[in-house]
Parts: sequence; structure tokens; C-alpha cells
Amino acid sequence: MTELLVRGRIVTPAGTLPRGWVAIDGGRIAAVGGEREPPPAADAVDDHGEALVLPGVVDGQTHATSWRGLDGIADTTRAAVAGGVTTLVDMPYDSPLPMDRPQRLAAKVAAIGAQAHADMALHATVTAETGTAHVDELVADGVAAFKVSSFESSPTRFPRIPADLVLALAEALARSGLPLGLHNEDQEIVLARTAEARAAGRDGILAHSRARPLAAELAATGQLLALGQATGAHVHPVHLSHAEGLRLVDAFARMGVRATGETCVHYLWFDAARDGPGLGARMKVNPPIRAGAVEALWREVADGRAAFTSSDHSSWPLEGKLTPSIFDAGAGVPGVQTLLPAFYTAAAARGLDAARLAAAQLAERPARFFGLADRKGAIRSGADADLAVLEEGSFVWDEARALDGLAWSPFNGRIFTARVAASYLRGRLAWDGGQVAARQGWGRYLPRGAGGWFAAPAGG
Repeated sequence: MTELLVRGRIVTPAGTLPRGWVAIDGGRIAAVGGEREPPPAADAVDDHGEALVLPGVVDGQTHATSWRGLDGIADTTRAAVAGGVTTLVDMPYDSPLPMDRPQRLAAKVAAIGAQAHADMALHATVTAETGTAHVDELVADGVAAFKVSSFESSPTRFPRIPADLVLALAEALARSGLPLGLHNEDQEIVLARTAEARAAGRDGILAHSRARPLAAELAATGQLLALGQATGAHVHPVHLSHAEGLRLVDAFARMGVRATGETCVHYLWFDAARDGPGLGARMKVNPPIRAGAVEALWREVADGRAAFTSSDHSSWPLEGKLTPSIFDAGAGVPGVQTLLPAFYTAAAARGLDAARLAAAQLAERPARFFGLADRKGAIRSGADADLAVLEEGSFVWDEARALDGLAWSPFNGRIFTARVAASYLRGRLAWDGGQVAARQGWGRYLPRGAGGWFAAPAGG
């Protein structure tokens, strides 16, 4: 007899099973079946009727600790499970110092064990202080990827990494096959154009977008791709705000470079010209949300040229946005709780198979990318029983319902055509549609496994 049977429209890699079921034992999926296959007897049955049952979301880019340090893990993961996100891959730009050495990794792993409501994998980074001295240790300790930035948001927490150090890191990572992500903006272009905008008295979201032009994003992206071409490393720009960025990545990939690219859900939803007057700094991110970019970007996603889509959840309070000038406002938006319903809504509005695409872009592909596919990312026998239940309908998002400790959202007042009615972490109900059932400490640190986007590291 199985411990738990979850019923609904089950979204598997092979297709969607109407009136299907998932049998769960010991925190793992024991079996999956459709309406023609009799399920095993179970101690308990959770019947979600016509709701969709997707794999738990693997959010490949979050910043849980940017504001409150390691204590931010509790709030961010609480919001995550309410949004159907059961695994977060957190960025290394922690407050107050970046995760560039084993001691800082150990502290974050301990904080996950004590505070997290959801599972977490981790990025690491390098700094001018440490160089590549700790790369091999961090890889051995299970980090899922590395990330650096070509633009300096903070000289300590979020520094710019010069090209010579990025090259050295790419050479080191080529041996392991771990991805090297980049915050992809050319610093000289951005600083010069921002100074010009300020001097001319320009302001607002469109001014911000134009001061960080697509050229700056493509220039930084192109340099990273060239370093990947030279070293054999897996290179990955993490904020592609425009279809041209994904096309550039695809061009290098066609030449045999181990190159992938990522976009974020806010780039697939908002338009600087259309939404900027109403939202202002509440939609400020870097690289910026652009005007007229959404539909072409969606075509790239639908055609499979985006490795995956993330939230880029930034745990900054709204007060940092409320400045006289857009150029002084903080960048970044919260989004871990709205990632799944926002992506699903926008995909469905374009006539796409929203359930299958969400399962692929938000779960299966990021799990593979970060070496977690042996445990996460798909509803299949043997995987962790991480599930997200989506109820279709019409739901107005109220930012006051956000559980991330921030209670603001650029999606406030937007209508989603699905809501997360339940989520499960390793077979345990984590969110019941109204309350978080998961407790601090349910979440685990997930060391990277042996798999990955590419079959073998360069030279393998």
C-alpha cells in the first residue's frame, strides 16, 4: 500500500494524463498513471479534480539573502512553496559579502538547514580577493554553478569581475563542466549613457532602459560567449531581455560552443513603454525591461532557445525604489511566488501549451541545467515527490498576499489565469492554497549531481 496518492491532470515529460495519479512513498514518486491504469491502494488520497499537477518549480535565479542576509532564506522559501517553487537556486551575492570561499558556503548551507521551507542549490562566485583559489573546493562541496558580473552594483557584495579573472574562472570550470553565469551588461557603456541621461534631465523607466541599451547587454554577452569558445567552458548569460540575446547565444551554440542563455519572467510580461508610466521604479531591473521586446522574446522561448526561465527574485523592500530619480532607485523585483502563475498566464494567452511549457521551462530544463535532474524537475518514478497544483480560473494578484516579507509586487492587480492551489515537497503538503504547511528546516541543501546540460565537460 502506498503512503499517498495525488490525483489530477498530471503533467509528465511524455504528456498530460487526464484523471491521472501519482503514487508517493518515502518522499519519492513510486508510480505514475492515467485513467486507464488502476492506482495502488493508498493510506491517503489528495484528489485535486481537474487541476493541473506539475512538477515542483526549480527557480534557477533567486536572491534570497540580498537584504536581510542569511535570515532572508526563511521568508523567500516560504513565498516559494506558496508559488509552487520547491527548489531555489540562489545567487552568490549575499549580504554583506559574496560567496567566494568554502567558509561562506558552509554558513549558507547551515542556514538552509535551519530556515528553509524549500530545497536550495547554490551558485558560487569569485572575487579579486580570492581569485580562483577556492574554485575546486567549492565545486567539490556541491555548488551548482558559478556567476560573475561585468557591472559593479556594489564593490563588496556585487563587484565587477575583470575579464582576465573571468577567463581564469572559465578555464577552471571547463574541467568540471559547471556553468559560468554572467550578469551581462558592459559597464563603460552603461555608465556613459547614464551620465548623459542625467545631464540631459531625462528620467523614468524608458530613460533607464535607454541608458542601459541593448548594445551594452549584447557586448557583455558576446565577450562571455567568446571566452567560452576559447576555453570550452559552459557559458551562460543569465538576463537576456531581448530576442537578439538568445539569437546570439544560439549562433555560438551552432558553432559548437557550450553556450546557453536564460530569460526572466518579467521580460516576458512587461513593456517599458506600455507599463512604465504606471509602475515606474516598481519594474526597474537590470538589464532593463525594454520596449517592444515581449513578443519576439516569447517566440524564442516557444522555439526552445531559452534554456529556462527564472524569477530573478530580489528580496529588496519597496522603500529602496522610492527615490526622486529612476537612476537612484534600487533595481530588482520580487517574483518567486508569482513565477509559475505569471508564466502560465502569459503562455496561455499566446495559444501555447502552457502546462507543458511551464513544466519544461520552469522545472525540467533548470533541473537538468543545474545537475539536479536525478532528483528534481519531472513527474517520473524515482524522482522526489515535488509537485505544484495549478487551479485554472481568473485570479487578481494582491501584493498583500505575498509571503516573502516584502509585500509588494510589479504584478499587483494583474489577472492570472491560474493559481497555485497546493504544493508538495518530497511528498509532504507544503502549501494548501491558503496556508504554508512547510516548516523551517524542511528544506535541504542540494549538492549538484553528475548530470548537466551537456553530456561531458570540455575535452571529455
